[in-house]
Amino acid sequence: MTIKVLIADDHQVVRKGLVYFFQSVEGIEIVAEASSGQEVIDYLADSSVDVILLDIQMPGLDGIETTKRIRQLQRDTRILMLTSFSDYETVIPAIQAGANGYQLKDIDPSKLAESIRKVYEGETVIDSKATAHLMKHISSTPADEEKRRLNELTKREREVLKEISKGLSNKEIASCLFIAEKTVKTHVSNILSKLELHDRTQAALFAVKFMKD
Repeated sequence: MTIKVLIADDHQVVRKGLVYFFQSVEGIEIVAEASSGQEVIDYLADSSVDVILLDIQMPGLDGIETTKRIRQLQRDTRILMLTSFSDYETVIPAIQAGANGYQLKDIDPSKLAESIRKVYEGETVIDSKATAHLMKHISSTPADEEKRRLNELTKREREVLKEISKGLSNKEIASCLFIAEKTVKTHVSNILSKLELHDRTQAALFAVKFMKD
């Protein structure tokens, strides 16, 4: 199956460079380009895509606001942020807005293609540099202590945490694991308590850092 991708970036050189690269990548097709967030919204009003490569800084609607509006229009569309910024103040709002992945523009093109495939398949992909930066802000707890907390999770709680890291909702996790949505909610509450985290975003980042397998 071919993954249909829309590239949104206000720099034409960036867009054209990506279009040129993906012409030689099997299974990924660039079906549209946009130079602003509003152009993305206008396109989605009449058409659909599988994945959107979205820049953070664009004229008018920025990437974060665009992501919020996309979620209101087409919840199934996967969004992969592609930007130059890895700071906490940029990454966290993007993820909270509904982005499924976050990669920096210095990423190797082949790895970008891999990220698109992973996001399309339902995984949450966050650049390692951004993850390391985020974890410094999220927790000052030594890694050994965090790993100890992870080991306190039950097998089912670890399974739920893994699905959280993919960006799935409680309802989606329930369907995936064949358990009640109310049960998932209880597991999520236990996970946050045992790991001493505040929300699902932190849980997803924790999983990205410590659950490699």
